[in-house]
Amino acid sequence: MMELSNEDRLGKLRLYSLEFSKSGRCYSRLEMSRSRSVWKMFRLGLLYSGRCGEHWFPSAQCSQGTYRSCLQFTVSSAQRKENGQTVESLKQLSVDVARIRQLKSWVLLVNEAYVNETANILKEMGVEGKKVAVILERYPEAVLCKPAEIRAQQELWGRLCTNQKELARIIERFPESFFTIKNHKNRQDNIKYFQALNLNNRIINRLLVSSPQTFCSSVNQNRAVIENLQKSYLQLGGNQANMRIWLMKLLSQNAFILLKPPNLVCENLNFLRSLGFSNAELLKLFSKLKGLITELSPDIMEKSTAFCGQSLQCSDEELRIILMSCPALLYFSAPVLEERLTAILQEGFSVEQVKASPAVLELSPQIVYRRIKRLVSLGYDVKRDSLELLKGTKKDFEVNCGKMNWRKERPLFNPVAPLSIED
Repeated sequence: MMELSNEDRLGKLRLYSLEFSKSGRCYSRLEMSRSRSVWKMFRLGLLYSGRCGEHWFPSAQCSQGTYRSCLQFTVSSAQRKENGQTVESLKQLSVDVARIRQLKSWVLLVNEAYVNETANILKEMGVEGKKVAVILERYPEAVLCKPAEIRAQQELWGRLCTNQKELARIIERFPESFFTIKNHKNRQDNIKYFQALNLNNRIINRLLVSSPQTFCSSVNQNRAVIENLQKSYLQLGGNQANMRIWLMKLLSQNAFILLKPPNLVCENLNFLRSLGFSNAELLKLFSKLKGLITELSPDIMEKSTAFCGQSLQCSDEELRIILMSCPALLYFSAPVLEERLTAILQEGFSVEQVKASPAVLELSPQIVYRRIKRLVSLGYDVKRDSLELLKGTKKDFEVNCGKMNWRKERPLFNPVAPLSIED
């Protein structure tokens, strides 16, 4: 590899240092934690074009003035000292400070931290001492939250929990969600809106921990998505009385559904309707897709369905039957489906066998190879037996293997049956 000049190297370092400077908070979190190691690498002459550690540095030209500003930035970041009080307080709580230095050292550089206050609030909720240390190790940014903000979060989340112990368990599992302190007003308004929809508190809680960004959005934005979902459900023939249960099930299946554009579901349904699906069939397909309905796009579905129709040599009606039995095919792109179909056909299976068991296309080629090898050792015949044995989860496959093994080891005759002996 050709070695670059000092000017080019410094240009790369400048690009790296400015990569995260577009956002002030992101800048302080990521760059300050790495400034020391980057500066050391530069001084040692290890910063070349290509990969350096886990980062890529593209080639670039850099002026002498840019070089000076880069050095000033790096040196000033490297010379910043840790907050001794923060470090000492964390050590007293038995927190692994070395791990924090390794992963999020920028937290230790912040002048204003609330280690003891945060720990005391957690203990008041019922979190044990050892678990407090685990929470702070996993999400050390928690010590930067002001006590008043944590109290406000505690009061807000407490509305959705039956008691403080339940809230403590949630914080132990999802500290990142709880200590994400921003847009508190939006969170309050969204919780009130979801409760006005008569959604179960457990569902709202699941949304809050799995997709906290949903509650940072405005109420109007979330209302637009939900109203489109409800409208689509009713247009397909859904029952008004069952809509609440249907909506809760959909939100529990995909917590990020409210982060999607409001019209996305309508666009996907319009494309599926163009394939000849009736409203009743679309409603069933909607339920089978579960939360994946918002992960689809008309462009990908158009290419995927065109590939399936051509490669599997099926009519429009046969294609609809295949999609109804295996709607996940709509989610995969045409190149992925082509790779999987090719791998299955190379193992000796026919197109007709794939059409009879299209769910096998949900499996990657590597999984198909392993499962075929396992079944062949149990007496599986590619031409005789169905592809149904290959599909399903790992647990389903193990059950099928157990049945094959039992059939292989079964005796040819019943050893306890009486023998027919002629006199």
